[in-house]
Amino acid sequence: MAIQYSLTSRTNRMTQLNTDVGINAVIKVWSGTAPTNCGTADSGTLLVTFAGNATNFGTVSSQALTAAAVASVNAAASGTAGYFRVYPSAATSTNAVFQGTAGLSGTDMILTANPVTSGQACNFTSLTITPFGV
Repeated sequence: MAIQYSLTSRTNRMTQLNTDVGINAVIKVWSGTAPTNCGTADSGTLLVTFAGNATNFGTVSSQALTAAAVASVNAAASGTAGYFRVYPSAATSTNAVFQGTAGLSGTDMILTANPVTSGQACNFTSLTITPFGV
């Protein structure tokens, strides 16, 4: 049997994740495969950078963290999105708080377009993080 956690514990973890990201989070979408873990340097081509709101990253509800809406931005480069990373406001190549897959469907972040073309307006329609141990 896998280890499971209480609803309170999972909600608290998602709340802490929101705190770890903090205000003015940075969300970057990259081509290629995600690095091994969040401490490994960014890889691939940086396609899009979203600036978070001047509030927490999102809202915790039903033990899940859903990203707040962000403004559309123009892509910096062309390529096929493969993954995203979420950083605190002072983003570096090795301080991502979490990362996941990105695409048009069946991924952690649902983009409005993929592949992405340089200069194209980009956004995402869904980015929800669920806790471990459900």
